[in-house]
Amino acid sequence: MKYLQQFGDSFIGMWSWFIQELTRPALNNYYYWFIAVSLLFFLLENLKPWRKNQAMIRKDFWLDAFYMVFNIMLFSVIGYKAASDVFAQLFNDFLQWAFGIQNLLMLELHQLSGWQYILIMFIVSDFISYWIHRLLHRVPWLWEFHKVHHSVEQMGFAAHLRYHWMENIVYKSLKYIPLTMIGFGLQDLFFLYVFELAWGHFNHANFTIPLGPLKYIFNNPEMHIWHHVKELPDGRYGINFGLTLSIWDYIFGTNHIPYNGRDIELGFEGVEDFPEDFVRQQLNGIVK
Repeated sequence: MKYLQQFGDSFIGMWSWFIQELTRPALNNYYYWFIAVSLLFFLLENLKPWRKNQAMIRKDFWLDAFYMVFNIMLFSVIGYKAASDVFAQLFNDFLQWAFGIQNLLMLELHQLSGWQYILIMFIVSDFISYWIHRLLHRVPWLWEFHKVHHSVEQMGFAAHLRYHWMENIVYKSLKYIPLTMIGFGLQDLFFLYVFELAWGHFNHANFTIPLGPLKYIFNNPEMHIWHHVKELPDGRYGINFGLTLSIWDYIFGTNHIPYNGRDIELGFEGVEDFPEDFVRQQLNGIVK
């Protein structure tokens, strides 16, 4: 009963906070940054498109626009936040009951200066995300969820946020313990969230700029397009798994850019038969 009450209180609290945020434009308002970054990449795609024969309103653009609203403004912040509060409480109660552990914190990173703390959290979080991303491709039942993201057949910035609701659960659950152990704090990482949002849009955009040697550190459209290639190299279950950073792919040998992939065919084997509407895509992997 305690956990049900906590879920309800958290849900109501987050809904009230969400409504207040929408009516409060400010420099530290993530939603207005989300809108501004999305509009910027929409303009860049249409002022200087990488694939010049791709329509301004590409295939599934409006579906992906809905995914952006759902995953950023609804599920992640309201529904998932309420559920994650309950999960965190359950997990902490279990640790205390089973092992007498009251706090997982092992490193006091808050004692570091702001930029050092942000840099360490960014690198650690992206490193964990790289391995979770590999799991999504490697484990068959997780791949069924991840297929939603790979059902994109024409790439654009909004495809960044086309993903199954279970991906929120998988990523954030698997990242919870290691990030908690090093003092992860949501309130301290606003800049990092905006940066990761913008770079994720960039990776999926029909727009690119030369990065020079930085391409070996940061992911980019010319690398990430190969992650979405329909026909993978023989023996590979996926390539170019890095989210913001590409360096993990070069370190662990998962990088693959054989030539300019601007016009390669995207998707996966059988994508032609994959559901095209939001509801059936969200049920994929759950309902046959």
